[in-house]
Parts: sequence; C-alpha cells; structure tokens
Amino acid sequence: FLGAGKPPMYGDYEAQRHWQEVTYNLPIRQWYFNTSDNNLMYWGLDYPPLTAYHSLMCAYIAKLINPDWIALHTSRGHESQPHKLFMRTTVFVADLLVYIPAVILYCFSLKETSTKKKASICALCILLYPGLILIDHGHFQYPLSLGFALWAVLCLSYDWDLLGSLAFCLALNYKQMELYHSLPFFCYLLGKCFKKGLKGKGLVLLAKIAGTVVLSFAVCWLPFCTNMEQIMQVLRRLFPIDRGLFEACMFSSPPPCCKFANIWCSLSVLIKIKNIVTPHTQLKFSFAVTFLSLLPTCIKLTVQPSLRGFKFALVSCALSFFLFSFQVHEKSILLVSLPVCLIISETPFMATWFLLVSTFSMLPLLLKDGLLLPYTVTSLAFLSVCVASFSIFEKTSAEDLQLKLFFLSFRGYVSWVKSFPKIVKILFLLSVMLMAVLSLMSATVNPPQRLPDLFPLSVSLISCLHFMLFLVYFNVVIIWDSKNSRSFQKKII
Repeated sequence: FLGAGKPPMYGDYEAQRHWQEVTYNLPIRQWYFNTSDNNLMYWGLDYPPLTAYHSLMCAYIAKLINPDWIALHTSRGHESQPHKLFMRTTVFVADLLVYIPAVILYCFSLKETSTKKKASICALCILLYPGLILIDHGHFQYPLSLGFALWAVLCLSYDWDLLGSLAFCLALNYKQMELYHSLPFFCYLLGKCFKKGLKGKGLVLLAKIAGTVVLSFAVCWLPFCTNMEQIMQVLRRLFPIDRGLFEACMFSSPPPCCKFANIWCSLSVLIKIKNIVTPHTQLKFSFAVTFLSLLPTCIKLTVQPSLRGFKFALVSCALSFFLFSFQVHEKSILLVSLPVCLIISETPFMATWFLLVSTFSMLPLLLKDGLLLPYTVTSLAFLSVCVASFSIFEKTSAEDLQLKLFFLSFRGYVSWVKSFPKIVKILFLLSVMLMAVLSLMSATVNPPQRLPDLFPLSVSLISCLHFMLFLVYFNVVIIWDSKNSRSFQKKII
C-alpha cells in the first residue's frame, strides 16, 4: 500500500481503516467536523455519506473479529497481516457484489456480443483492465462508485430510467468525482423527455426522474440535515476549493504538484499557475474551460439522444473533466476508463490504446507503491487478450474507428484513406514503445541531479498529449454520428 509503514499518515490503507474507526466510535454529527477525537488533518472524511456508511458497516464486522482494529486513537497506524487480509477481503467482496456482476450483465446485454463466447471475451477484457486492478487492490480503493455507475448505464440501456437514476445517485453519493459522468446522464434523460414531449409522456417521465433523484439524495443525506451548518461542513469537506487547482501528494518530498496528466499540471511546468492566480480565480477559470470543452457533446446528446451517443458522451465529458477541471488526482483517470471499457466492443483498437495509456499515466504513483511487476504483467496480459480477442490490428479502418462520416466531409478523402489504417497502426506501435521505454527508464535509471523529476514529468506530459488527442477523437465521433439518433427517435415515437 502507498505510504504503508510511513508515519505520520501511513497511506491509503490507513485512510480506509481510520474512516472505520471514526464512523464506529463517533456520533454522525462529528464525522465531518474537526474535534479532539477527529483530527481532519489526519485522513478526515472527505467523501459523501454513502462512503461513510460503508465504512461503518465494515467497522461493525471488524469489531467482531478484533476490536483493536478500530479502537479510537490507539488503532492509528495499525498494520498486521490479519487486518490486511480483512481489508483486502472487503475490497474483493465489493467487487463481487457490485462491480463484477454489472460488467458481466452489461457485456451480455450488448448487441455487438451476440454470442455467449463474445460476451465472455468482452467481460474478460474489461475485468482485466490493469488500471482498476492496480488501484483497487494495490492502492486500496473500493470500486463501488464505478460499479453503481455501471449499473446505471445498464439500467438505461433497458429503458429502466428510474432505476438508472437511482443507481447513479448512489454512485454520486459514494464519490463526488462521479460528477465526471453527471452531465451525460442529465442530458441523455432530458433529451429523452424532450423527444417524448414535455406536454405529455415526457413531462411525466421528467417528474418521475426528478422525484427519484430528490428522494435518493434525501435518504442518503437525512442524518446530516439536522441543521444548515452540518450540511455546509459536509460540502466543504467534499469540495475544498481553498486547496487550489491541483493538490500535491503527501507521500513525496518535495510534493509532485505538477505530475498529473491533466492540462493544468502540464502547463505548470512552464507557467507556475498556483503562484500567479488565486484559488478562487483558478476555480472560475477551470470551470469555464471545462464547461466549454464539453458543451458540444452535451448539446448533441440532448438534441439527439441515443444510447450509443450516451456512452461516447460519458467518455468525452469525463475526459474533459479530467483534463480541465479543478483538483484532479491521477487516479481520476479511472472515471474516464470505465466508459471507455463500455465501448471496447465498438471501437476495440482505440479503447485498448486509451486503456493502456491511462494505466501508464499512473506510473509514478504505481512505482512509489512498488507495483512495477504487477503493472508490467497486467498491462501485457490486457494487451495480449485484447489483441487475441478483438483482432484490434485488423480494425483500424476509418469505418472501424467510426470516422467515415467525418472523412467524407472533406475533399480528397478517397486519395489517402487507403493509407489511414497503416498510419494508425504505426502511431499505436510508437506509442506503446515509448510507454515501455519510459516505464523501464523510470524504474531502473537514476535521473540527472539537476532534473530529479524528469521521468515523472515525461510520463505526465506524454500521457496528457495522448489524452488531448483522444478527446478530439471522441468528440469527432460524437458530433459526426447520426445513425443511432435516427433509430432512437423511431424507437421512442
């Protein structure tokens, strides 16, 4: 675990254990407040109520096994093999109950996976995605928010809009970073209501969805609604805007405040944004840029809602949030990777490429935790399975990459389209080779004394460049797609 055995914070493992200690021993009204028994500077709760409830549930089980694991104050920094086994088991159980069933059911529901064999292969590729494996089990994170989000997508694919809304509310109330996916859900459902007519069935559907969302949030937040101060304190913990545009990792010295693969961290190599602009101005500017970057996708999805467009919009909007929004962590790339996994059967080549880059972008974090071997093995296994299962190198034509309509809008399309697959394959191989070389050098070569952060910065800058190109690609696919919007309109009429 990152930071394990290193006081005073001990790492992600201790964060999850400490939340169990706090939620079990303190009354709800103190969970998000700084008190003598709850030092918020020491892994204070900063996730929504559903995370706290989950910690409390795990704490009750831990209490039955060994009360010392969650004893107030005295359990701080506790590390033992039985407790690590318990904590890993809770992650695995969360996978089994929420995330894995959603992946399997989703793959078996796809039209592209018409046989059980194809559906099984698709599920295997998604479950082998190395980024989630390494973060969930290497850095100790629960997959519940992503699992709930996937259940929401699955429900919407069956037109179970109220259940889908409920599932996404659960995801958002587990981790506030699910805001990355919120606009596609909102725009898709709103567009669906528009198509049904806001003077008839559409208005009824809109009212039902709104009621489901309000009721879901009310139930999750009810214990914290005793007074306005309690609500505002929880919100301050969830959105600590005073920390600035991006946060440093507390386990490094000096803190790597510019080693995340988003645009602000990349620009900070040349321009020290945090030293020039106040945190509130940074917030406003990042909000404006993020909003503008995802506006075309949201407009298209609202005007022409389709399930296919919805899934691509999840990718595009989440990637916009990751690249341009406020206080991005490198692990937030998983919020982009999940919807990319959902389209792996439609665009296997680009999805595989993106998922490899997303894992590579977290390399500095993975190396700090000694996960070089798991990173290498899982990445090679994932690439091998995708190549064998989807024959990705045979699916690089403009049509396979969903770019045919885009290219047809330009003159001279026919003259160079034949060489397009070859160009794409060469770029992919160069990209993979570059990631492999940088991974090897990061793990084995000492950087120059004058440039101690050379390799982490190189990883971040190269990953950021990839992500910018992927953002352009996914937006092009969305804007030039029209076939599914027409079939969707016929379906709901």
